Amino acid sequence: MKVSVIIPTFNRAYCLERAIDSVLNQSYRDFEIIVIDDGSTDETESLLQKLLERSAQLRYYKIENSGVSRARNLGVSKSSGEWIGFLDSDDCWHSHKLQRQIDFIHSNPKVQLVHAHEKWVRNGKEVKIPKRYQKSGGDIFIRSLDQCMISPSVALLSRNLFQRYNGFREDYLVCEDYDLWLKITSEYEVGFIDEPLCTKYGGHEDQLSMKYFAMDYFRVKSMQWILENRELEISKKLALLDMLIKKGSVLITGYLKHGNFKDLHEVKSIVESASQIKCSLLKEKL
Repeated sequence: MKVSVIIPTFNRAYCLERAIDSVLNQSYRDFEIIVIDDGSTDETESLLQKLLERSAQLRYYKIENSGVSRARNLGVSKSSGEWIGFLDSDDCWHSHKLQRQIDFIHSNPKVQLVHAHEKWVRNGKEVKIPKRYQKSGGDIFIRSLDQCMISPSVALLSRNLFQRYNGFREDYLVCEDYDLWLKITSEYEVGFIDEPLCTKYGGHEDQLSMKYFAMDYFRVKSMQWILENRELEISKKLALLDMLIKKGSVLITGYLKHGNFKDLHEVKSIVESASQIKCSLLKEKL
């Protein structure tokens, strides 16, 4: 059962080798590594040329800077594995990560996506993960409304599942993972391994989550898509509407406070529509 490991990277020569080595050191050996260099201007290219000499399982493509979604999607298109794993270039896998997940898939053949716990390291020190960020399996759609409940670096999913949803949205600057996982969890339960299989390193300035404000704009857009394209049971639909209204209202307050009117009308329209749908649903329940 071949796994294609996709590593997007941009100007992370300082940590990329650690990520690649964590895959090369996997106890499970049937994999390929595809690194997509998203237009790096540091020493990434020379580092990868050196690493290519160490392993025939490693391939490398360099493209103009297009964003992490484009890089991941391109990596998948260049791959051949039945299963797809993603690894952010500042994270690293534990040596038994793939073996644990492949064993889980063999024992649960209907599962199309399996993820796990992770370790967090911030500024060189391991930190305790707050309860609201603790991962879980099964039906996690409602939990996934507030924030991303699956880390790309820990997920392993079937190629068929990834292709069914056309991969990551390339028009999203951030929250592209939230969007894909929300689409998947609206229709599927997910597998889960109750142990850390990846270490995520944070605190550095080049993390996308530290570059962008008003990230909930993209989450609101994703919830709107689900609302328009999924037939949800009423409890899930109400939970979605509540979260959409909550996040949209916070965005509107922030837009008005800071004089940012670019997305104000769009978000107001989405929130007003969601409020009307919620009122109609509640009347039907009476």
